[in-house]
Amino acid sequence: MGAGSSILGADGEWGETSLGDMPESCVAAVLLYLDPPEICQVARLNRAFRGAASADCVWAVKLPANYRYLAALAAAADDEVHDDGDGNGKRISLAATKKEIYARLCRPTRFDAGIKEFWILKNKGGLCISISSKAMTITGIDDRRYWSHLATEESRFHSVAYLQQIWWLEVDGELEFCFPPGSYSLFFHLHLGRPYRRMGRRLCATEHVHGWDVTPTRFQLSTSDEQQATSEYYLHLHEQGGWKLYHVGDFVISNSDEPMKLKFSMMQIDCTHTKGGLCVDSVFIYPKGYKPERANIVCM
Repeated sequence: MGAGSSILGADGEWGETSLGDMPESCVAAVLLYLDPPEICQVARLNRAFRGAASADCVWAVKLPANYRYLAALAAAADDEVHDDGDGNGKRISLAATKKEIYARLCRPTRFDAGIKEFWILKNKGGLCISISSKAMTITGIDDRRYWSHLATEESRFHSVAYLQQIWWLEVDGELEFCFPPGSYSLFFHLHLGRPYRRMGRRLCATEHVHGWDVTPTRFQLSTSDEQQATSEYYLHLHEQGGWKLYHVGDFVISNSDEPMKLKFSMMQIDCTHTKGGLCVDSVFIYPKGYKPERANIVCM
């Protein structure tokens, strides 16, 4: 079917109409059923679609239920960056259009002194959070005999904690945040071996990797409303240099107006043997069922 069609006018003459003759309110009602990237694509069709694709009523239903809370965090982060003189992007405010707020929330926002980060997914608007290893309490982290911080572009925070060898491993972290209602999954992002580059090639040093196949590593998650999850995995070096997302458990948010406090941990405390060669990058929280592109997810 073409963009134009014939209609019979009031004077009995046949005329032409097109998509451009549709009222913006009708177009907007259709766009409500599309995902954000699709809305941006159809905005190129003509003026009516372009106007409807920017309407607040269209984007209001795409935003997370607590978008005002998230936008306030983003605005505070923008102000902090601009105050330091390093800001090149546009500041966001609640006076912005809903489309502008959506676009801003899709960009990562650092909070808690830059060691945590959140963003929403472009396709569905689901909330994602990443928590750096520097935000966690790690046994022996200040002792250079056991741990070191490696600079790497493979981390969202450009740094990971690398374990050379230890008898007792325990990593603890927590987060207090207002989540939009829904179900979420929590993962530890780990890597066996020390990644590095030589002559443009990505390589992995594995001389310190040992002890992870003797006793399983235990992962735990608990929430302030008494949800709990536990999982155990043997850490294996299946693919040299491969990052893996180890699924800890899921939790459900029913009220976005109250902050939820999460506690999470990983531990391998069998002191009959040492273990080493582990990179601890971060903890990721994703909408349940979401699978990041090219991610290697390990589940029970």
